[in-house]
Amino acid sequence: MDFTQEINHYAATLKRTIDALSRTEINTVYDLLLKAYEEERQIFIMGNGGSAATASHMVCDFNKGMCFDKPKRFKMICLNDNVPSLMALANDIGYDVVFVEQLKNFMQPGDYVIGISGSGNSENVIQAIQYANENEGVTIGFCGYSGGKLKQQAQYSIHVNINDMQIVEDVHMMLDHMTMRVLGNYLHSQDKPAEAAA
Repeated sequence: MDFTQEINHYAATLKRTIDALSRTEINTVYDLLLKAYEEERQIFIMGNGGSAATASHMVCDFNKGMCFDKPKRFKMICLNDNVPSLMALANDIGYDVVFVEQLKNFMQPGDYVIGISGSGNSENVIQAIQYANENEGVTIGFCGYSGGKLKQQAQYSIHVNINDMQIVEDVHMMLDHMTMRVLGNYLHSQDKPAEAAA
């Protein structure tokens, strides 16, 4: 079998979607993340399915990959990684509250909450974003398709504007690695002593 045509179509669609991303949205989120870092705020992140995997991956890349050799570190916590808590909340109350109930334990005013939802309409993510908005949090959405409720309710967002879940999830993962590279390089550049005046 020759799948070259399908491979080329997927790759071309992915490239067009990346090219169409708003650099302004991305840069704004970078500035917010640096502010959270400088102020030593907690950053809570969450998602379902593939978005849950992306959230977990981002925690690894931020907490270890970006700053493990620095005295100050990111404080990113993934709300979908505590499986016993997730199952207890889902079983005893309902799946819609698995993230918001955890925020009630840990979120402080000024903390950041990042929701990842390909459709933009994951109810458990939306409830967590609403709670953070109502309790002096800073909210960021990573969304796809039309942006859904997440784009409407998050204070800031990066919107992957395509009706294709796999492409949306690809781009969200790319954004993680790009953020790690760009912000990591920036943070480490701050460690270099200023060049002596000529």
